[in-house]
Amino acid sequence: MLILITYDVSTLSSAGQGRLRRVSKICQNYGQRVQNSVFECIVDAAQFAELKIKLNSVIDPTEDSLRFYQLGNNYKNKVEHVGIKQSIDIEGPLIL
Repeated sequence: MLILITYDVSTLSSAGQGRLRRVSKICQNYGQRVQNSVFECIVDAAQFAELKIKLNSVIDPTEDSLRFYQLGNNYKNKVEHVGIKQSIDIEGPLIL
């Protein structure tokens, strides 16, 4: 299933800057960045549960926010892109 993750982490303190880096790294392990604080991740139910636990353990809910959008398995008809920075087909073949 495709999950869209958005986050807003307060960076007014050095602790917040560290949280921002950790949130970004966790998301990079599960998907691709499509905007500064937006990631698309293709995960199964177990990976999604694990991802939420990891992210919730990093953020400070009094200063930061996370949003999870579950677009499901038939997401290709639900996502439209206009402009630069085309996303990679993360289900397609990997050619280096």
